[in-house]
Amino acid sequence: MDFDLSSEQSMLKDSVHRLMTQRYTQEARQRFMAEPEGWSRDNWRQFAELGLLGLGFDEDLGGFGGTMVDTMIVLESFGRGLVIEPYLGSVVLGGGILRHAEFGARADMIAAGADGSRLFALAHEEEGARYVLSHVSTKVRRTAGGFVLEGRKINVIAGDSADTLFVTARTGGGIRDQGGISIFAVSKDQAGVTVEPYRAIDGSRYAAVTLAGVTLPESALVGTIDEGFAVLDRAVSDALAAVCGEAVGLMEVMLHTVVEYLKTRNQFGGPLARFQALQHRAAEMYVATEQARSMAIYAAMMAGEPDDRERRRALSFAKVQIGKSLHFVGQQAVQLSGGIGVTDEYIVGQQFKRSTAIERQFGDVDHHLSLIDAIDRHS
Repeated sequence: MDFDLSSEQSMLKDSVHRLMTQRYTQEARQRFMAEPEGWSRDNWRQFAELGLLGLGFDEDLGGFGGTMVDTMIVLESFGRGLVIEPYLGSVVLGGGILRHAEFGARADMIAAGADGSRLFALAHEEEGARYVLSHVSTKVRRTAGGFVLEGRKINVIAGDSADTLFVTARTGGGIRDQGGISIFAVSKDQAGVTVEPYRAIDGSRYAAVTLAGVTLPESALVGTIDEGFAVLDRAVSDALAAVCGEAVGLMEVMLHTVVEYLKTRNQFGGPLARFQALQHRAAEMYVATEQARSMAIYAAMMAGEPDDRERRRALSFAKVQIGKSLHFVGQQAVQLSGGIGVTDEYIVGQQFKRSTAIERQFGDVDHHLSLIDAIDRHS
């Protein structure tokens, strides 16, 4: 697939790459992870100054009118830098809810998100969901003045840092029905909200969120009651496409790191790069990366497809290839690096952990193959 960047996209790519080069050394990343929130607020301010936090919002709402291809470009650079700031969770997922839903506080939230003064998190995943997006058991009780929420969410990206949680809850239907899902804007500091932060295998910050009798006004409803799945589906599609871009950047840097290692590591009377078998391994890693790149571009272009069936099918195909390529490139990077490839001190070990996490984020290969099969059988 041929893909040429526009002049504006080239400038965006250069700006983000320059920021990564200046700020995201391996040592700096370790310092960022040691900060109280597990990431750097100073980096977040830098993202705001570059316009990255408002990239996906319409210009009339205070954003920059960017496309999913623009977001892919940013995430690709973030993948190279192993960025741990919650851009995916706050800007892409949380921002996706803001982009695809209509409600009273939307414009103010977008403005605050774009300037970096407010962070968002999607509190949706629950225990037992197994990647089924419509799985929602969190309960809602109607009151005279609003709603009361009861439930528990897991794997909320940077949930302890978010000012606003977009919580999915069941207002009708069965536990896995697409109908009857509603979305609510909940303050992290609201009475009845308990946030338990933890660090994932790749160094990212997540949280479990418990909602115990959380009382909300009518204005907390995001979009239309019972019709939140369509908004959720669109936001997750955006995030899936974005993480495909991150995966490509990650594979690129793993390949580069391994090739440099093979050139400089001397063994058996010369550099390892002189062995044809290892050259073939590196070449296969390159092919896998380029296959993933084509599908990441495809995912970014199809994320906005109005036909739900075509969009879901395209994104599942992309995630299947991304998962296969990531698995191969990550495994080869560790093996070709030798024993140090599994250590935290060596960058490949950290890259491998993030690649393992992305393989399973928003559904693994088996899940998306089953989705493709289901879509094709019912078409």
